[in-house]
Amino acid sequence: MSDMETDSSLLTSEMDQAQQEELYYQLLMQTMGEMQNPNLDSKVIRPQPGLCVKTVSLTDKQKVFVNICQSPALPPPPHLSKEELLELLESDDPTGYKVPMSLGEPHTEMDNNSQGCTAYDVVINNEFFQKCQKDPLFLQFVIAVSFEGLENKYSLELSREWKVLKNRKFLGSVNEQNIRTKSKPTIQEINPVASKDSHPAPMQAKTPEFCLLVEPPVGDPQYLIAEIQLPGVPSARSLLLDLGEDRLVLTARPSLFHLDCFFPLNIDPETSVAQYNTKTQVLTVTMTVVSS
Repeated sequence: MSDMETDSSLLTSEMDQAQQEELYYQLLMQTMGEMQNPNLDSKVIRPQPGLCVKTVSLTDKQKVFVNICQSPALPPPPHLSKEELLELLESDDPTGYKVPMSLGEPHTEMDNNSQGCTAYDVVINNEFFQKCQKDPLFLQFVIAVSFEGLENKYSLELSREWKVLKNRKFLGSVNEQNIRTKSKPTIQEINPVASKDSHPAPMQAKTPEFCLLVEPPVGDPQYLIAEIQLPGVPSARSLLLDLGEDRLVLTARPSLFHLDCFFPLNIDPETSVAQYNTKTQVLTVTMTVVSS
């Protein structure tokens, strides 16, 4: 995904809201037109075996094996101490901490009793995998996150009574995976005037005010636009934005705002763009709607 280019001289303090929205829309259309093939922002990797987790599917009581694999091609998650992980797991919303992972397609295998079973491959960063190997708490955490990811992607329901196989690092044969090299939209910052002193951050994150708009307003929607008000956020460097096919998760650090919302429409995260205006302190996320 290419970064948006804008002439900051056009964004003057005299520009009213309507003019700014029109300029943004023109820039958006230009960026969409220059967007490269999303397939170019991906690469094929061959992960290394790590460990194999055995569980069952709750819907049909069939055995399921999850191969936790490792690769340096996946970025590591943000550093987290054991104490911070415990605090995170005890919090009301532990979903704010993301572990980058690639979820492979299911493949049919044979277990030790020559019975058919289903296996899934989950790839995480190799250094983070080593950390999970050394600390049982991190291992439990990454297995739980892997199960949730597979359940969401493939509409599964997996038992949380699982077992790590001692003498097997992988069930089946290691398959190549196609991973995204750009998984998050770049937040481009508009700074028309010098920003004022930021307000002190509250102790706990708040849900920001936001609205969702569709473009065009009538007919089949092509774009879904989220306008999120972030008063007190001085720059885009404080923002962590993650988009799914029907979900937006935004965190303004440190613990200023947190937003987790689902969309009534499916969107394409790869062709979405985000723009933060430091004057109005509004983040605008424009997402391409995927036709059903």
